[in-house]
Amino acid sequence: MRNFPRVAFFTDAFHEANGVGTISREFAGFASRHQIPFFSVHAGPETRLATQGSVTTLELRRGPLSFPLDRELRCDPFFTRYKDLADAHLSSFKPDLVHITGPGDVGVLGAWVAHGWRRPLVASWHTNLQEYAERRLERALYWMAPAARRKIGVAAERLAMDALVLFYSMARLIMAPNRDTVDVLAQRTKRPAVLMRHGVDVSRFCPERRKRRDDLFTLGYVGRLTPEKNVRVLAGIERELVDRGMRDFRLVLVGAGSEQEWLQANLHHAEFLGIVRGPALSQVFADMDVFLFPSSTDTFGLVILEAMASGVPVIVAPGGGPHYQVQQGQNGFIAATPAEFAQYIMALRNDPQLLARMRQAARQQACSASWDSVFHDVYQAYGSIQPSRRKDRR
Repeated sequence: MRNFPRVAFFTDAFHEANGVGTISREFAGFASRHQIPFFSVHAGPETRLATQGSVTTLELRRGPLSFPLDRELRCDPFFTRYKDLADAHLSSFKPDLVHITGPGDVGVLGAWVAHGWRRPLVASWHTNLQEYAERRLERALYWMAPAARRKIGVAAERLAMDALVLFYSMARLIMAPNRDTVDVLAQRTKRPAVLMRHGVDVSRFCPERRKRRDDLFTLGYVGRLTPEKNVRVLAGIERELVDRGMRDFRLVLVGAGSEQEWLQANLHHAEFLGIVRGPALSQVFADMDVFLFPSSTDTFGLVILEAMASGVPVIVAPGGGPHYQVQQGQNGFIAATPAEFAQYIMALRNDPQLLARMRQAARQQACSASWDSVFHDVYQAYGSIQPSRRKDRR
């Protein structure tokens, strides 16, 4: 373990129920299991420092002027006020490099710390924020003519991407979870970019968690209920199923967001569970028959792996990172329209042997994606930027 660099990890999400939060918690857990020196900086309910084994955690409380980005995630425009405090605590840790998860308030603080310490900056890309800007702005401008709304949305996406490229260009090394994003970032930033895979805890998410006793065919979705997730497509899928004569099904939605009110008004077979965590979430996944993921803006879709680990075949939209996880007709399907989603759902409902084979194939693929292998690859990629090993790391 002496060959592992000392990493100061600044993440914009840790306690939150989202993909970045999961990755961040798993990263700290990996460092703890393998006794690797690791300094995790993230927002929390109070400002405090704690050390357990090889992992030191600095939680920083966001101020009263912070504003919501999602139901759980917030941004503090004055978060850099913690620069001196972070420097003081890092002085004893002496990081070899700084890793940030994006351009949020904690990420900006981490980038500033890396500059002050003259340490290599690693930036991982987890969210297509430029597409979020486009989708959310277009939805907010619903009252405008479609052509004008679309023109503004495209301009917002372009400007957001230009800003993101400028931010990520500060990094010595960039990581992203799918090959298309890796290639785009390498081309636009002129910086080295590598693949950062995602993993899943197959002991937590597994078919044995299934507790459902009824035979009602259960479709599921887990994620934010927001415009960029394209969740209104779920209403189109429901209509297609009903038009084809399928009524003995339920749609279970886990998550929250601005689209929830619309979905509640337009879905007639849906159960809204809100945000679910821990063992209860594992059971929700395992109780599904098919997992639906209509988003084309996700860079990976960690929930897809969690569904597969639970023995649940998936149907995803084309585009983005999710389709890289699907082997068409083996562990799931790629569907471009609500009609295609409905077609594949009915094929699985009407063929129990096909459903059983795909459940097994989904589980097998997930079992090959361990978090340990993911983070071993991350540390190997760190080696390409040759972090400083000077005695005086300051």
